[in-house]
Amino acid sequence: MAKYAVLLKGINVGGKKKVSMAELKVLLSDLGFTDVGTLLQSGNAVVGTAEKDQRKVAARIEKGIADTFGMKVSVLIRTGADLRAVIDAHPLAEVATNGSRMMALFLSDAPDPKLLAANDPTQLDPDRVRVGDRVIYQWCPDGVLEAPNVVGFVEKNLKVIVTGRNWNTVEKLSAMLEK
Repeated sequence: MAKYAVLLKGINVGGKKKVSMAELKVLLSDLGFTDVGTLLQSGNAVVGTAEKDQRKVAARIEKGIADTFGMKVSVLIRTGADLRAVIDAHPLAEVATNGSRMMALFLSDAPDPKLLAANDPTQLDPDRVRVGDRVIYQWCPDGVLEAPNVVGFVEKNLKVIVTGRNWNTVEKLSAMLEK
């Protein structure tokens, strides 16, 4: 049985795409997932399944959300090992002292190397942005709203879907997967 972190893009942000976590939990259970748990109100869940293909898991959840709630929502999936690797590789740990202002921007796919070379997101804030494996680390000491819009830049120029989580959430999701 595989366990996955489910990251929904844009749920309950700015009053848009409202989905209660109780409704999401019921939906995920109805879709056949086991050991379903949710975290916060921003579209984070943990599920168990026999399915090993992360893309199939994401597609099943995206379809379930569309059918149940009538909205298109992108879903990114990560294993416990994926989240542990993100945490272990944290390149800004020495300076990122506030978990609510340290962001992990999860990418749907590894960016095309040619696109990345031509559109390196670190250029937006060289001291506070680093590119990892299907993740971009962004330290926002003055808050996310004051930081460069790395998500928009990456989605436009690297042609991948991005959903961000603050460091506190990344660590909590990782812990949920380790149970």
